[in-house]
Amino acid sequence: MEVVWAVGQVGAVWVAVVFGLIVLPSALGISLGISEAYMWVLVKTLEWATIRLQKGVKKPQPQMPQTPTANGIIERDETPMEKEIARLHRADFEFSHIFYFCRKGFEAIVEDEVTQRFSSEELLSWNLLTRTNVNFHYISLRLTVVWVIGVIVRYCFLLPLRFTLAAIGITSMIVGTTAVGQLPNGSVKNYLSEVVHLTCSRILVRALSGTIHYHNKENRPQKGGICVANHTSPIDAIILTNDGCYAMVGQVHGGLMGVIQRATVKACPHVWFERSEIKDRHLVTKRLREHVADKSKLPILIFPEGTCINNTSVMMFKKGSFEIGGTIYPVAIKYDPQFGDAFWNSSKYNIVSYLLRIMTSWAIVCNVWYLPPMVREEDEDAVQFANRVRSAIARQGGLTELPWDGGLKRAKVKDTFKEEQQKNYSKMLVRNGSIG
Repeated sequence: MEVVWAVGQVGAVWVAVVFGLIVLPSALGISLGISEAYMWVLVKTLEWATIRLQKGVKKPQPQMPQTPTANGIIERDETPMEKEIARLHRADFEFSHIFYFCRKGFEAIVEDEVTQRFSSEELLSWNLLTRTNVNFHYISLRLTVVWVIGVIVRYCFLLPLRFTLAAIGITSMIVGTTAVGQLPNGSVKNYLSEVVHLTCSRILVRALSGTIHYHNKENRPQKGGICVANHTSPIDAIILTNDGCYAMVGQVHGGLMGVIQRATVKACPHVWFERSEIKDRHLVTKRLREHVADKSKLPILIFPEGTCINNTSVMMFKKGSFEIGGTIYPVAIKYDPQFGDAFWNSSKYNIVSYLLRIMTSWAIVCNVWYLPPMVREEDEDAVQFANRVRSAIARQGGLTELPWDGGLKRAKVKDTFKEEQQKNYSKMLVRNGSIG
């Protein structure tokens, strides 16, 4: 009984400290300076570790590039097929032409520009986390001691603290939205719904030790509009709702996510689709247009890539979001990988493993840029508009712009891409008289 009583007392003190120092300030939107002090100590520690690594490593390690590369991708000269083949011999058909296609195939196998975007980006310096194939922590005794202390801090203090905050934030979200959902529709319900969403999002950001810098707030999405952003992680939505409320769009889920969806939709006009409905593009477009037409409803938040990309690039935007009409509010999100890897490789980690990695990282630090609103021009189709918005996001976030579909994360390249190369080669031969 004494042991149970002692555990209960420790738990009560723990919850009281968490509520008093973190939850309550988060709900009020204020900071006591704890996060700032933590980040200052963390930055100084990582700077010291980098210096120790540079002194301890006698020769450069391939895993620690000393100069930045193009996001870890091999630089290649993009030369047209005809010029490449002409270099080999002449423009007529020759067996030596196969060397061009062989080289392209080898490049794609070794390090192509697509699959590299579905793995964690490379760091220029070790960040004292254990997720590395190089035993950096054995370089010096002092570095080993600091690394061990870091493991203890992350797993024995930060992880329980973050789990507690996440549980409080999720529970508050479910209870708060369920209670607000019982009120009649009107301005009071909308106001309380926004308060609940903002408060719970702030608590969840604290659960990630999040430090977020918002830029150009005068361009924040307005009601009746569509907010589109590049997609790196499931926490992108939390990062954005920490600064404003949005109506989410997505597929209906089961389990805990399903409970959250059913609770939040009672208080806020989120747009959830059944699996059978989401395949009907016309139905999806119709429901989204009806939402945008109501200028009193929150802006819709959409990630047009459709999958998570590794914080280095922006891939093809699906055109559906740009066929709805209305004003598009682009947002660029860029995480700082030095403090933790926010990218979710869903092909490698399930959501539980991913959240464990996130909650045992040092922190989540990112920049969010609100770009000026954009509208579709008269002579512009949906694809061109989507590409224009994507280019603006890529430029602002310092991301590489790629024309590839993020669906290649789980699917093979379409045959049409192969046929396009074959057609280009055959046209070149016909043009030069090798055929016909």
